[in-house]
Amino acid sequence: MNWKYSEDVVLEPAGLAQARAHSLELGIDPVSPAVGAQLGVLAAASGAQAIIEVGTGAGVSGLWMLRGAPHASITSIDTEVEYQQAARAAFLAEGIPANRFRLIAGRAVDVLPRMNEDSYDLVLIDADAENVIEYVEHGLRLVRKGGTVAVPHALWRDRVADPAQRDDTATDFRTLITELSKSSAVLVALSPAGDGLLQITKVGD
Repeated sequence: MNWKYSEDVVLEPAGLAQARAHSLELGIDPVSPAVGAQLGVLAAASGAQAIIEVGTGAGVSGLWMLRGAPHASITSIDTEVEYQQAARAAFLAEGIPANRFRLIAGRAVDVLPRMNEDSYDLVLIDADAENVIEYVEHGLRLVRKGGTVAVPHALWRDRVADPAQRDDTATDFRTLITELSKSSAVLVALSPAGDGLLQITKVGD
């Protein structure tokens, strides 16, 4: 009941609702409204100026973050050009100038190593769950001190909390959360909103 209420209480603006509908038409699983709202709060609270996301989709998560940080620029990586075309249209429809977003078509494992470290205020990782550990390592390299790496789907369809679930993805998320929680270089919070939102704030090197 609490989970449903936290989703239902979020009122998505028309442009976001349209992007969500388009996502579902394309077979994309976008962040839930509650997770999107949390991403917007993270962007606003951090005063984000530079955002990078892995997994453009049709622009739902990007729109939420830019709603929270209306003067930020966003770099978004996805292998699917069709998805990025939908995201571009969604951004432009919301009045976001083209010079405030950069869409990179390619594999994140190839693109992320080329990005500048300590250069981003917020990093979102929402793609290729099987590579989540590697992506988070890159995210922590890219984010500035005091910035946050956010990982939706961190509870992985309710499998992560169940130790009997031993598939690779659930195990990787479980390992990631456990190891990060032991680190003095980050502050970690796991929200149960949506399918889980892991928030990792960099406080040291």
